[in-house]
Amino acid sequence: MANRLAHETSPYLLQHADNPVDWWPWSPEAFAEARRRGVPVLLSVGYSSCHWCHVMAGESFEDVTTAKYMNAHFVNIKVDREERPDVDAVYMEAVQAATGQGGWPMTVFLDGDGAPFYFGTYFPPEPRHGMASFPQVLEGVSSAWTGRREEVAEVAARIVGELAGRSLAQSGDGPPGEGELAQALLGLTREYDAQRGGFGGAPKFPAAMVVEFLLRHHARTGSEGALQMATDTCEAMARGGIYDQLGGGFARYSVDREWTVPHFEKMLYDNALLCRVYAHVWRATGSELARRVAVETADFMVRELRTAEGGFASALDADSEDGSGSGKHVEGAFYVWTPGQLRDVLGESDAEFAAQYYGVTEEGTFEEGASVLQLPVGEGVVDAGRVESVRARLLAAREERRERPGRDDKIVAAWNGLAVAALAETGAYFDRPDLVERATEAADLLVRLHMDGAARLARTSKDGRAGANAGVLEDYADVAEGFLALAGVTGEGVWLEFAGFLLDIVLDRFVAEGGALYDTADDAEQLIRRPQDPTDNATPSGWTAAAGALLSYAAHTGSERHRSAAEGALGVVKALGPRAPRFIGWGLAVAEAALDGPREVAVLGAEGGAEGRVGDGAAAEGVAAMHRAALLATAPGAVVAAGAPGSDEFPLLADRPLIGDRATAYVCRRFVCSAPTTELEHLKGELGVFE
Repeated sequence: MANRLAHETSPYLLQHADNPVDWWPWSPEAFAEARRRGVPVLLSVGYSSCHWCHVMAGESFEDVTTAKYMNAHFVNIKVDREERPDVDAVYMEAVQAATGQGGWPMTVFLDGDGAPFYFGTYFPPEPRHGMASFPQVLEGVSSAWTGRREEVAEVAARIVGELAGRSLAQSGDGPPGEGELAQALLGLTREYDAQRGGFGGAPKFPAAMVVEFLLRHHARTGSEGALQMATDTCEAMARGGIYDQLGGGFARYSVDREWTVPHFEKMLYDNALLCRVYAHVWRATGSELARRVAVETADFMVRELRTAEGGFASALDADSEDGSGSGKHVEGAFYVWTPGQLRDVLGESDAEFAAQYYGVTEEGTFEEGASVLQLPVGEGVVDAGRVESVRARLLAAREERRERPGRDDKIVAAWNGLAVAALAETGAYFDRPDLVERATEAADLLVRLHMDGAARLARTSKDGRAGANAGVLEDYADVAEGFLALAGVTGEGVWLEFAGFLLDIVLDRFVAEGGALYDTADDAEQLIRRPQDPTDNATPSGWTAAAGALLSYAAHTGSERHRSAAEGALGVVKALGPRAPRFIGWGLAVAEAALDGPREVAVLGAEGGAEGRVGDGAAAEGVAAMHRAALLATAPGAVVAAGAPGSDEFPLLADRPLIGDRATAYVCRRFVCSAPTTELEHLKGELGVFE
């Protein structure tokens, strides 16, 4: 018999709909039931592609005896952290403060008003490695609740009080300057792994936002050290097991420092961010490896994550069936290879070649003699045709013979905004209009399904139905970022207009005193505290993403209100950037754009000239070439408007005539404009275009 999760839209919640646990979704009714029964709440938070969430579910939530105890002594609430990042953030902060660590699955015990008093993450079914078993924890919490209620209440009150005192009322005294950004670079240099690329030790996460800062810092200052860290990190990741050498796309992180063995789940947000940053590495250096990885990652997103509605699904699981016929699911089964499996697909000679090329060994680099495919740095010239033949046959065999990992089909607004930006730019850079079309379709879906008549966003949708949860700051900021990138690529000003609607809501509903930002709107559900986190994690924080979108919108429109809000939000980067640069990379990247201007580029040509579709020969080609050069600007955060003279699509096009009926570009920064130019090479030089 299904529980109350059977009618939810979240794939993660639906995975638990048939548990014997009487789960409730997060709701006022669940807390009212806890108060009525006089029992605590057991809050379990996870997400669809979380390996240890699946493990704990199989061990405990599907166990009838455990479920019976949970139902008798608790009101049990299951939350998808990707649907409710606000709930996750508030209680994860409490878990980390109390235990010094966090992660998922997250297990928190609350009173009937939502105040937490006991915390944990994964609990095993029996005691092991010094960890109490889940039944022991349940019995201990229930005993404390019934026998020491006053003590429990004191703990809950103290924790809520401590959390309330963490509000970032002031974010700093203005945006960072040269000194703070130089200090941030120095801090990253200290944490840089010069042998293997990346920052810090194991587990090692892809550093897309930090790389974006390094690329922008190089473009603004000429720092070769910054460029070297960016390019070496990207090459190491692209050659490592964290990158899917057959199908493209990146796994969540590497369990080791060498990028060899990944945690195999593939997230939309990682791939959107990395697709865009590899395209930017190519833009800065012309690297063929960066171009290939950007395009392959874009193609992976379209091929494996695109939904029937035109948006992009959240994730692919790490686990899939192991091929033994037992139905057992194991991590990485879809991706790893043994020498024998190579021979089965390729034959003896090509298998030997593939094993050497991809680093497949008899002893293996993963479990049970299997290897994660990599691209070790080898000697000599490799037969490109043979490589492509081997790759294509292995990919085809993987698709035909192996069970695909499960897919979380919910569409998260913020992550789709990141995908729109990545696909639009990658399509423009590499002459792939199909990718720009996919970006436009995803943007259309966000407008049609996620935005209401007042431009308020729904956080998620699934199967063409919007979810009930309100968008948070990162949704407004990342969707606006995607729309702004799409506006620059397509020359369609409606996307700038939609971005403006979203950013006006940010200014009206999310801004606190002193330039600080909250993660939830002022009319959102009130939790035990209003979440507020400026640090970048797997994605840009809502705070820093909003700063970037506000800055770009101000550059497009000249709006002082949006520029001031961006600079106010960047105050926290001034405070945190020199001390913790790895955890505020996007904020540092936005600060680079603010310090550089950012540059405002207007490209004007004949009617329809933004894409070179209308007009004759050289004139149309000249407009298209200038537009392309503007998009390839390495100048940090440059914004681009392209269209016909007299067009009202973009404010940057107003009152700007052609020179002698030739395609003309105008470049401005900080209220000062250069002389307009009709010379393509002059424009490239002004914007730092190295193509």
